[in-house]
Amino acid sequence: MAVWIDPDKCNACMVCVRVCPYGAVEIVADCARQTERCTMCGVCIESCKQQAILSDAEKRSIPDLSGHRGVWVFAEQQNGRLNRVGLELLGRARTLADDLGQEVSAVLAGDRIRHLASDLITGGADVVFVIEDPRLDRYQTSSYAKVFSDLIREHAPAVILLGATHAGRDLAPRLSRRLRLGLTADCTGLEIDHEDPNRNLLQTRPAFGGDIMATIVTAGVRPQMATVRPGVMEPRPADLTRKGQVRVVRPELDSNDFRITLLDVVRETGRTADLSSAKIVVAGGRGVGGEDGFRLLENLAQVLNAELGGSRVAVEEGWISPDRQIGQTGQTIRPELYIACGISGAVQHRAGILNSRYIVAINKDPGAPIFAVADYGLVGDLGEIVPSLTERIGRLT
Repeated sequence: MAVWIDPDKCNACMVCVRVCPYGAVEIVADCARQTERCTMCGVCIESCKQQAILSDAEKRSIPDLSGHRGVWVFAEQQNGRLNRVGLELLGRARTLADDLGQEVSAVLAGDRIRHLASDLITGGADVVFVIEDPRLDRYQTSSYAKVFSDLIREHAPAVILLGATHAGRDLAPRLSRRLRLGLTADCTGLEIDHEDPNRNLLQTRPAFGGDIMATIVTAGVRPQMATVRPGVMEPRPADLTRKGQVRVVRPELDSNDFRITLLDVVRETGRTADLSSAKIVVAGGRGVGGEDGFRLLENLAQVLNAELGGSRVAVEEGWISPDRQIGQTGQTIRPELYIACGISGAVQHRAGILNSRYIVAINKDPGAPIFAVADYGLVGDLGEIVPSLTERIGRLT
């Protein structure tokens, strides 16, 4: 799309200068002029009462969206066990669907997985679509994209939610391309816009490196699709009295839908950290100073029966493994207690810890941003504070 200004119509009223979100319009010689900062977003076009700002974009009419109903959740499973993020998404989907007066559906794919439907119903689903086929036992891009897109075309949901896991981040853009849908990734907030007659989904996520929070709307397109990182949402308590419907789907698949032959699965040795479900997390940042400092944190984590995490700087320095990174580019956590040691508290890190019930910050800089979100703060040398805490807690346990 191109945007330009007709100098014969412009009267230098300054309205476009004030409304431009990028500061990309200026007045030169009694006429508005775009600067190199202009992104062609078109915000200024509607504001110009002189109709001096023109565009080659064609206006698109909003189609009838009333045929799309229901909030869907992609419920991942591995080896016959549900991934927790599916239950987290069901909790939020239940709230969204209640706002819309519609049903929640969970979509489950795999082989011999029908028994998992009951957990999804008690977690908030009204309907569970069980796509069973031995060839779907392991996630594969082409086959899962085929069966999911077929089901979406048949039932026309209004909203689709997927976990921002390896599978979800692979599947969501494929569905977006096949079905020509918008997609908002790594959302931290999902609400229904009650002021809009179409009841659009307000999808909030960090933008510009986490410096701001952007709310995105895919108006005029259905279904609306978003991914949410594990740990961001809270699952609902299981309601054992809930009743739901299980619909078994036999997918139509052929050899073209399986472009990869899975020969074997090699499991990574050792335990991969799952901080999203930890009750207590102790984490370190640049202020820890190195591996010796992290050994102090390990001792504290041990007496607290806690998981150990770190900031991006700690991971980049090699002081802690990448699977233990906390923040916008790592894991999102919601522990009962989070102890941040030597972490300044950049926006990107704070985005991953705000769901913690209690935050304790230890930092020698009293002006560190982490104290703005901490419930309790200790200003001082963590090399003295952490061993003292470890000793005292150890005497109590």
